[in-house]
Amino acid sequence: MRLRNVKNAKDIVFNSSYVILEPEKYRNSYHELFKNDHPIAIELGMGKGDFIIEMAKRNPNINFIGIEKYESVMVRAIQKLDGLKIPNLYLIRMDGINIDEVFDHEIDTLYLNFSDPWPKKRHEKRRLTSSIFLDKYDHIFESNPHIVQKTDNINLFAYSLSSLSRHGYILERVSLDLEHEDITNVETEYEKKFKEMGIKINYVDAVKYLKK
Repeated sequence: MRLRNVKNAKDIVFNSSYVILEPEKYRNSYHELFKNDHPIAIELGMGKGDFIIEMAKRNPNINFIGIEKYESVMVRAIQKLDGLKIPNLYLIRMDGINIDEVFDHEIDTLYLNFSDPWPKKRHEKRRLTSSIFLDKYDHIFESNPHIVQKTDNINLFAYSLSSLSRHGYILERVSLDLEHEDITNVETEYEKKFKEMGIKINYVDAVKYLKK
């Protein structure tokens, strides 16, 4: 993804009421932040926010947190939120590698939408479905780990299916052409472009059922 500098991006992020500035302070107490006990879903790598904002609008009984590493990208989501009041939505600017330092057994669903495929073998550990990240995710879920992924990259998708399976996930639903499936879908900004280009979207809904 090509990043463009946005004037005053740091100030815009810092002053937004949607942004959690010190997320580690809320570790294991995000329900208190939202002031309810609704399920919490996060999107890791939210980009410009189309998906997470629309999901929060459509699902008022679910709390959403969008995570983005780059201020210059997050600011675009904040601009879309200008004038809107969405009480079940917060944003965090951070590197996803630190996700287990910010959440502790309190997340219901994790969305991975069009993540960087990191195609070179030496970069495998950076993929958001690598064993390194899956191990970290084990510590953030409240009950059965639940991951939903969308990607246009078939190689990343094949890798993810294998990695999730090895980590104990059951692939509840898999599609190589999401547009033609009977699945309720909220599109990301990337997805809209890919759709116009005729590029098929890969989709997996995976759950790891924990032993009781």
